[in-house]
Amino acid sequence: MRLVLFLSTILALTGCSTFVSSATKDLADNLSQAIMNQNDLDTVRQGAPAYLIMIDSFIQGAPDDIDLLLAGSNLYGSYAGAFATEEPDRSRRLTEKSLDYAHHAFCVKVPELCTISEQRFPEFTKALQKAEKNDLRVLNSWGVAWAGWIQSRTDDWTAIADIPKIKAIMLRVVELDPAWDNGNAQLYLAVLNSFLPAAMGGKPDLAKKYFEQAIKLSDGNNLMVKTLYARYYARMVFDRQLHDKLLNEVLASPAASPGMTLINTLAQEQARQLLMESGDFF
Repeated sequence: MRLVLFLSTILALTGCSTFVSSATKDLADNLSQAIMNQNDLDTVRQGAPAYLIMIDSFIQGAPDDIDLLLAGSNLYGSYAGAFATEEPDRSRRLTEKSLDYAHHAFCVKVPELCTISEQRFPEFTKALQKAEKNDLRVLNSWGVAWAGWIQSRTDDWTAIADIPKIKAIMLRVVELDPAWDNGNAQLYLAVLNSFLPAAMGGKPDLAKKYFEQAIKLSDGNNLMVKTLYARYYARMVFDRQLHDKLLNEVLASPAASPGMTLINTLAQEQARQLLMESGDFF
């Protein structure tokens, strides 16, 4: 009887733990969605840091939970990209945390590939072929976080040297599922291929192809695609007509879209600034 009662208690506690864990994951997911659906940038700018600390506390309690790690990586990366671009040191710290969380999630899900970033490029690309379709979520998040990490270190040529590996990650995502995450992998490939001038290894024609694919796969709902298309491609090839056309289309579109309202609002804010600078740039 004592053994039965003991086992019953253990099972009850286990069930309670599972419930708490599930509630924590739901809270983290709902929090992420609420932020991404916010249309007031100042509210997010001022309020999000408290929630970053909250996500940290969740992860501290469950350090190998993939869902929490990816939520943390997404929030840290999104906040850095949206609100810390004018604070280089802070941006580097935030993107470091985003990359740490995403890479750890990748290691938990695909432990046999955990150390491939340390390999030379040929071995790295070969190892990536072992990533399968059920690894897409962690693979894509790792690539996105790594790209954000590099974007906060554009003066570091050691970091810039990692761009080919990030391209390889995104190409693998596209191979496994071209429409994954509404074409976000194509968007990252577009930016990465227009990150540098053609004379330094950039590929503007390929970038244009990926930008057009990203617009199509997102059904035009992700306004940041056109803003980045103008900023990185149109400016690189010195095409003012395309530049202004894209930005005016962004400003004429509704920002509200499930899961993309915040990024669209930010895209419109950046589009206004780019248009204001258009005469000086061209």
